[in-house]
Amino acid sequence: METHIRKATANDYDDLCELFNEVDALHRVNLPHIFQKPNGPAREKNYYLELIADESIGLFVVEMDEKLVGFVHVLVRDTPAFPVIVPHHYAVIDGIAVKSEFQKHGIGKLLMEKAQEWAMTKDAEFMELNVYEFNRNAIYFYERLGYQNSSRKMRKKIDKAG
Repeated sequence: METHIRKATANDYDDLCELFNEVDALHRVNLPHIFQKPNGPAREKNYYLELIADESIGLFVVEMDEKLVGFVHVLVRDTPAFPVIVPHHYAVIDGIAVKSEFQKHGIGKLLMEKAQEWAMTKDAEFMELNVYEFNRNAIYFYERLGYQNSSRKMRKKIDKAG
């Protein structure tokens, strides 16, 4: 099978919504107190069109035999202008997905490499991403690509009754 990675276009909207929904469903099942099913499409069309038009955002899709099977969403940011923070221009992986039946074939790695190549063209100094603790498969995947923990986000529910 031939694999091809390219920038997403307006014509990819419906196929990408299927992929967004697959990722969203995984998060809804594991974190129902945070994620819910939207009433409409997985992503509003205007939001999607703004993503693909923004030069500071890279949205890339991978096709196999002309079928869209994955995507990566990457964007560039600058650290806040606080005197105690060393200024950096960096890239953030905002989302990545490969259809379940195409996983474990190197497609995710190709997408992450594409995101890094794009980030380099934007003069990013490093790559960053967030991953929920439940998603052990994703954590192992990122670790194999050289990603390391740099911080930890913690949460505590407030018991209003006690």
